[in-house]
Amino acid sequence: MQRRKKVIAQRLFIVVTVPLVSLCATFIILYALIPLRNPTIEVEKTTPTVARITAPVAVTDPTQLTIKNLNISAPITPQGLTSEGDMAIDEDPEQVAWYRLGPKPGEEGSAVIAGHYGWKNGVASVFTDLNKLVKGDEISMTGKDGRVMTFVVTRTEIYAPDQDATSVFKSDDGKAHLNLITCQGSWNNSLHTYSERLVVFTDLVE
Repeated sequence: MQRRKKVIAQRLFIVVTVPLVSLCATFIILYALIPLRNPTIEVEKTTPTVARITAPVAVTDPTQLTIKNLNISAPITPQGLTSEGDMAIDEDPEQVAWYRLGPKPGEEGSAVIAGHYGWKNGVASVFTDLNKLVKGDEISMTGKDGRVMTFVVTRTEIYAPDQDATSVFKSDDGKAHLNLITCQGSWNNSLHTYSERLVVFTDLVE
């Protein structure tokens, strides 16, 4: 009897254990064959950097020159060249002339404005005191569109009437300059002109 029970127990163990072992083995094999899922990677979302391109501001014709230090507020007239090839200038001693064949004030290059020097009929011309400007003084320019630009004095130079003044009208440094021209020195009756030319060089304040 005891022997029979032992045999039955052994057979039952085999019946239960073998399928269980087979099932586990199958599960292990299937698990090994199933590809692992790629882990989720958290990517920080950032806004792409966009380079800002600032379009150049359109510069209109100048209409008014203001120099507070000298109490100057003068209208501007556009001028070209005389028949002799010199820069033309209005006869009105209270006005200044902008050389319209060159850059406009505020554009890249050297814009040029000229004004009279001396006294006429007891009234001082617009640029009579221009020699009082020093490095660091400011000059304001108003355009036809109402926009005001500021220029700062960088230096002053004296030229002879027949001296090459190409550098006053041209520049290639990529900046915007405004150069003011007037006469200076002693009057020459035979030539009807003064003995010197004063040039005030200024740069646009960005």
